[in-house]
Amino acid sequence: MKKLFVSADIEGTCGIAHWDETSRNRPDYAAYARQMTREVAAACEGALEAGVEHILVRDAHDSARNLDAGLLPRQVEIIRGWAPDPLCMMHGIDERFSAAVFTGYHDAAGTGSNPLAHTMDTNLVWFTLNGDTVSEALLNTYAAAYYGVPLAAVTGDQGLCDRMREMIPNLTIVPVNRGKGGAVRSIHPDEAVKRIREGVYKALKNNLEGNLPRIPERLEAKLRFREVQRAFRASFYPGMRTLDSHTIRFETDDYYELLRMVHFCV
Repeated sequence: MKKLFVSADIEGTCGIAHWDETSRNRPDYAAYARQMTREVAAACEGALEAGVEHILVRDAHDSARNLDAGLLPRQVEIIRGWAPDPLCMMHGIDERFSAAVFTGYHDAAGTGSNPLAHTMDTNLVWFTLNGDTVSEALLNTYAAAYYGVPLAAVTGDQGLCDRMREMIPNLTIVPVNRGKGGAVRSIHPDEAVKRIREGVYKALKNNLEGNLPRIPERLEAKLRFREVQRAFRASFYPGMRTLDSHTIRFETDDYYELLRMVHFCV
């Protein structure tokens, strides 16, 4: 295996439980940005031990300026900041990568397994694709698949990990948190780092033939916004249909067009 793409988020980082811990201007943020970096570093270390020669890390949370690059292995390149483009959290991926790994990921809008559950924007109440609940992990798994890149491992909350294992039975998952209501039960941060390193190593030593999901030929997306103004604005996107004052629908047979719609409407 030559090249690995890592997409890193924070709301599924070990122990995180409140929005104040995700925001750069809050005093609680520094500890979780540090843990986010430690978990990414662990994933990279496991990958290098498995024989990966080059790693590209996409800092994919909020400002996209969360990771301390100096704490990552020297073989790592990192993308910080937003381009922005429709690939969003997957900016930088292409067909040259052998596999992808997601760290610190969280469950979807409308789910209850993480008090920070959302999909791209907290204004979305829910987002479905062909009737299935859409998480950022699902969006990004198909984005990787669009370029023929399989998903090797996911770390984050238990709900998201279970959902992704249903999608890809061969997927290596490393759950570090389990949410209920506004609370989170987590393993020790050091244990999370250990399990992530071991999990990514194991994942990349496995045969990833079954880790490349097929993108549906026809895609029907439905998005429900909390604010009617957001739904109304999105209703003007080409091809968009209004279902009610809060809900819109978009159909396409090209996954990149779906990503483009999300980029401009969410």
